Amino acid sequence: MNHCETVQLETERLVLRRFQLSDAPDFYKNVTSDPEVNRFLTWENDKSVADTEALMMDFIQRYEDPERYCWAIVMKESGEVIGTLAATNIRKNTRAVEVSYSIGKNWWGKGITAEALQKVMDFLFNQVGFNRIEAGYDVSNPNSGKVLEKVGMRREGLLRQAGRNNQGIYDRVIYAKLKSDE
Repeated sequence: MNHCETVQLETERLVLRRFQLSDAPDFYKNVTSDPEVNRFLTWENDKSVADTEALMMDFIQRYEDPERYCWAIVMKESGEVIGTLAATNIRKNTRAVEVSYSIGKNWWGKGITAEALQKVMDFLFNQVGFNRIEAGYDVSNPNSGKVLEKVGMRREGLLRQAGRNNQGIYDRVIYAKLKSDE
């Protein structure tokens, strides 16, 4: 595989780039301070912009690892940070990776997450060389499954009580796409 860090990617409406400390106010406003978004997050709710700044510092420090992939989702037109998309849980022996995402509710249902995810999946398959990209979501968030289907992922199953988010332990629906599915 050809790990090449979190590189900047662009789509018609989005810039996907590394987080910067200055992104904390937007990310706090759009993602980490919103109870509707927070309930599906796997990290603790931020109580202030300072908490989100600490989260940003953690993201930024991890960029030193060339196998770390974490993008800020930025609206091209306004420059506003509206979400995040990450590739984690890399398994080199099977060339597999897991993707996860979170986006502010003002952008739900507008195709933004699918647009960002498709671009990242293209990068992970064609530039890095992954063979399998998978994702999971809380069964109580079926719209996340619609995003995964939109980018060509297939449902593979349900893992009972296999995830934990800010609502507690949840049943996790698993989707995946193989390079050969393209």
